[in-house]
Amino acid sequence: MMNRTRIEGFIYLAAFIACVPAANWLIGNIGSVCIPKGPCLIPVAPGPNGAITAPSGVLMIGAALVLRDLVQRRLGKGWSVVAIALGAALSAFIAPPALVIASMMAFLLSELADFAVYTPLQRRGLVRAVLLSSLAGLVVDSVVFLYLAFGSLDYLAGQIIGKAWMVLLSLPLMHWLRKRDQRLGLLPA
Repeated sequence: MMNRTRIEGFIYLAAFIACVPAANWLIGNIGSVCIPKGPCLIPVAPGPNGAITAPSGVLMIGAALVLRDLVQRRLGKGWSVVAIALGAALSAFIAPPALVIASMMAFLLSELADFAVYTPLQRRGLVRAVLLSSLAGLVVDSVVFLYLAFGSLDYLAGQIIGKAWMVLLSLPLMHWLRKRDQRLGLLPA
């Protein structure tokens, strides 16, 4: 029988894999505004000239950045890369090829940034590691995705803000998870 951390890891893995096609589907289908031959947009923050907007998949990707760290914590680095490939494969059924490729490349490159930050910090503090690695990953993911998918960085501020909201909202859960893991002796802090 699998232990508790492996079971949790596979739950995080499934959620992470689902985020990729969900985000790609949202970008083309749901938003407060849908630009012809462009993304559907959602507001992510107030701005000086109206709301700051981002492609609507932004919140799913923000969640994915956190889930990716949890997958690594429970299952190891290799599973994160497997999840990206599986998510891209599922996306191919619901999104245009250019969007799938942009998404996959953005995830892969942001994964490298995430590994560079999360891996050395995770043993010294889960919350700090998730926060800093997610911030590094969301910037890389945003730049690469927007450039490859739409050929511009017009929505960069919105992408960063939207993903940061999801990361910030996850921090209380990360704190609880770290405390629970310590209490149960599952993993180090």
